[in-house]
Amino acid sequence: MDTSKLESLRLSATEKKSIDGVAVVATQYLEFLQRYVLVGGGKVTDPDFCQKFSGWSGCLEVAIHELAGYYGVFTRKIHYSCGNLNCPCCCRNSWSVKVARKATARLKALSDRYGLPIEHLSLSFDPKFYGIGNEKVYRKMGMKALKALGVFGGLDIFHGSRRRRFERINGDPAQEHSGFRQFGTDWSPHRHILGVIKGGFACRDCHHKCVESCKEFNQKRWQYAKKYGVYVKVIVRGEQEYAERRNIFASCFYEYNHASIDSTAPRARVGVWFGVAGYRNMGKIKVPKEANLCPICEIVHEKKPIVMLIYTGHKNFILNPFHPDYQRETMQAFAEDGLQVWYIKPKRVWGVPVKSGFTVKFEGGKHGRSAA
Repeated sequence: MDTSKLESLRLSATEKKSIDGVAVVATQYLEFLQRYVLVGGGKVTDPDFCQKFSGWSGCLEVAIHELAGYYGVFTRKIHYSCGNLNCPCCCRNSWSVKVARKATARLKALSDRYGLPIEHLSLSFDPKFYGIGNEKVYRKMGMKALKALGVFGGLDIFHGSRRRRFERINGDPAQEHSGFRQFGTDWSPHRHILGVIKGGFACRDCHHKCVESCKEFNQKRWQYAKKYGVYVKVIVRGEQEYAERRNIFASCFYEYNHASIDSTAPRARVGVWFGVAGYRNMGKIKVPKEANLCPICEIVHEKKPIVMLIYTGHKNFILNPFHPDYQRETMQAFAEDGLQVWYIKPKRVWGVPVKSGFTVKFEGGKHGRSAA
């Protein structure tokens, strides 16, 4: 595959690494790859709407920004989104973020309830099981392994392929940086779990090789893998870096944005809550509304809200989020040629005439009604 064509794509280092040397070849598991497709691999819901520029938000507290070492207005671009997990434009930029926030809130509640850290585990299968090709069977095998190893609750996300390729959609790459969809190339069913281990991951503080007399997680998982061909491990940064996972949201986001879904199912299902994290045990967890505060003002411990802005200047900004030079958050000059160019956008107001001869106005998205 010619990777030079991918230079214009806004890809992470991990994605670029996964592309090197990838070639689409015939495989005996092609029917499974076609059934369990990656999220964001469908058609764009609405090319005239999805990820198109909507407006500006930001903070006009220029004096506070100067105290933090920044000069000007903090600005952030806003884009429309359909929120569809099959849409290649909105899946990674909208859907993955939304579901990752919900999952993070639930996992943090799980961790607080049992006083245990959230662990990120991978569960893979011996190649002799690749021919099964049924996600429900893999799930059943995985749940049996997790129960035996003491993982008693968490989030289980299925991934059908390990290597991916990317394909440009909607237009000529030389003229329009529109978006891309991803496809799996190698059938290698595995699962990622974010959950809690009974008694905690005791192997975190142990830097010695496993011995048979040890009854902790790493030794048990090796014995289970030899017997049943299901491999479970706690994902760590290195051989000696068993630090606790600090950013649960980042882990959820990454696992969601390249998960596999059953294209033959009437309704896509990504992620399964099991054990004590299931809805019967924990019920619904309310996702706390995050305070939309200016990150520059927070540097000097000032809590200033992000507001909608209007720009009246003459600069030409890159508004396409898939452009290689796109920047979502930037600092901009408060004035151009001696004139103010950034203003707070007024709230949208609706009004309807009434019999008394004046107009009743309603703010905050509530439509008016004629008086009797």
